[in-house]
Amino acid sequence: MGFKVGVGKSDFAALRESGDYYVDKTELIYELVNDMDNEVTLFTRPRRFGKTLMMSMLENFFSIRKNSESIFEGLAITEHNDFCREWMNQYPVLFVSFKDVEGESFEGAYEMLKVRLADISKELSDLLGVEQANKYDRETFERFQSGKSTYADVKNSLKTIMRMMNAIYGKKVILLIDEYDVPLARASEKNSAKNDYYSKMLDVIKGILSTALKDNEFLKFAVITGCLRIAKESIFTGTNNFASYSVLDEDFSQYFGFSKKEIDAILEAADRTEMAETIREWYDGYVFGNSHVYCPWDVISYLSALRKRRDAKPKNYWKNTSHNGILLNFVKRTDFDVSDKFETLLNGGTIVQTISDELTYDTLHFTEDNLWSVLLMTGYITKADAEEEGERVSLKIPNKEISSIFEEAVVRFFTDTVSDETVRELFNALWEKREDRATEIISGLLWDTISYNDYHEDYYHAFLAGVFVGRGYSVDSNKEKGLGRPDILLKDRKKRRAIIIEAKKSDKESDMDRDCQEAIKQINKEKYAEGLKGYEEIICYGAAFFQKKVRLKLK
Repeated sequence: MGFKVGVGKSDFAALRESGDYYVDKTELIYELVNDMDNEVTLFTRPRRFGKTLMMSMLENFFSIRKNSESIFEGLAITEHNDFCREWMNQYPVLFVSFKDVEGESFEGAYEMLKVRLADISKELSDLLGVEQANKYDRETFERFQSGKSTYADVKNSLKTIMRMMNAIYGKKVILLIDEYDVPLARASEKNSAKNDYYSKMLDVIKGILSTALKDNEFLKFAVITGCLRIAKESIFTGTNNFASYSVLDEDFSQYFGFSKKEIDAILEAADRTEMAETIREWYDGYVFGNSHVYCPWDVISYLSALRKRRDAKPKNYWKNTSHNGILLNFVKRTDFDVSDKFETLLNGGTIVQTISDELTYDTLHFTEDNLWSVLLMTGYITKADAEEEGERVSLKIPNKEISSIFEEAVVRFFTDTVSDETVRELFNALWEKREDRATEIISGLLWDTISYNDYHEDYYHAFLAGVFVGRGYSVDSNKEKGLGRPDILLKDRKKRRAIIIEAKKSDKESDMDRDCQEAIKQINKEKYAEGLKGYEEIICYGAAFFQKKVRLKLK
């Protein structure tokens, strides 16, 4: 098929020049400039929603160092002829990303920041050869390039470079800062009273932003992106004409994510219109302001798979692109109990919470409301009602993909908290072929998990694997053995023995005995045991699950 998509491409020029499909979001440029009451604009959105591509689009449109007419040809912004003549490639642009400014310690992250400044100054190395820039700025610029900049140099870095660009081009500078809060997010995770990582990083980032944004005569306007809005009092103190747009705000909400109309057009172009409902179930459901949107990263990733295989199954693309530990940490909290709320969400219901879009990373975990706010801002939950306003917000899980992440966090928590004594007793019952006792123990473990009406086989597989992993035995889940894949395979190499468990989900309790037998038939038919060469004892169980009940039968 001629349709092409660029998975993970965030360089606007490269995407356009390669001929990859592009969902036209260029009207944002016109709306942004016409909203010039805001000298500084902050957009906060979850990762994977096109922030970096949007910033690259802005750089390519405005930068006086580029000739961008061809890559914008045919896009919505070019319909504004006078606007394009006035703004396209007419201003110096400084584009900075803090995406990789992180480390295990402040010292490591600070070195990464200096590397980022070195890269930027090397990309702009031609500025050194122009006499308009003053001697001291050129000397500082050379220190940036060599990685020998002082602490004061770093805190004044963006303003220094902007002053040089202003002197050379005779125009104010458009400043673009992508992922501004990544250094602080990482610092918050690794902070302790001993290392004081967070306050040190806050001082640096606050210094960089305040000198670049506050009363900077070389600034035309600035656009900043991140996941969270850090409270103005903490980092944007004194910034003039500051506007922030989060997932709660209506303005600009249509420019992040794909609308249903845009999805329909993509599927038509890709000749995959039959997948519309699958894509909706898995990757739709987000509400930004009053706009209903799909996650663009997921849609493009799945379309790439469909391009190769028309029957490709949807999967969780967030798993490998985002740190999902926040959910696990949330469930583990002992100072408040979110079990009932997680049950409601996992069962497709809604909860109502007080939400704030102005937080500080060092206080994120202080209250339950703060944590729900973080889950909303980072895309793990979404507004249930696009028309709802105010601090009290109805929340839901947006789609199947995020629901699977919730399931994984819940399973992980409860399997992590199972006592070693209970697991030892379960292993003994399985090795000793005491199916009734093994059934009793697993049923007890299931009873302690969060109630979830939409149990499916994958949930039970993950639950069993989670209980067994890290307990002294080799554990495989859905690996190739014999002619097929057993759900759970436990191997005791020292004693040359193994356990195979094939699990089925029963539609009703009265089917459990029959489904156990079906599982045993599958073990025999697929010859799972034949793949275990050298094992002298192989014990096989058929398992049937119905909600929080389990039944095990020996082969």
